[in-house]
Amino acid sequence: MDALIVVDMQVGLLNGVPKHDLHGVIERINRLAAKVRERSGTVIFVQHCGGKGDDFEPETRGWALLPELHRIPADIVIRKTLNDAFAGTDLMARLEEIAPDRILITGWATDFCVDATVRSAVSNHHDVVVVTDGHTLSDRPHLDAASVIRHHNWVWSNLITRRSVRLARTDELLL
Repeated sequence: MDALIVVDMQVGLLNGVPKHDLHGVIERINRLAAKVRERSGTVIFVQHCGGKGDDFEPETRGWALLPELHRIPADIVIRKTLNDAFAGTDLMARLEEIAPDRILITGWATDFCVDATVRSAVSNHHDVVVVTDGHTLSDRPHLDAASVIRHHNWVWSNLITRRSVRLARTDELLL
């Protein structure tokens, strides 16, 4: 059984410059979430709680999960305040209860919260599958978004770990 983690896909990410292939990422997350649920897995939405006045301030419009995401009452929502979805949250305890065979990771932003969550999942002894076409970000001042995504996919596939870190496209995971 799988657990799908969807990191920080919130309305506040729509502010600022466009995010790389955002609509495609949302569509792929929705398809993958439906398949995980169909296979008796669990979908976990991670919701960033920012500071007063920022784009992710709790209980503001930007804090809400994107309305395009298909959610059901059985889905879990984990609130976080740091890049790492495991730090200062009950995510680890929830995963211990669920006991997934592997954790699929998607979301925003590739180089911050998704990266921190991938590394922490591996450090916490989980088998991880990074959904290579399931995470996004905007261009950075020194590098375009597609290059950042390619770079992080390469880094994750080369992490030194005692657990499995696999990279897969959504279509591979839907089979």
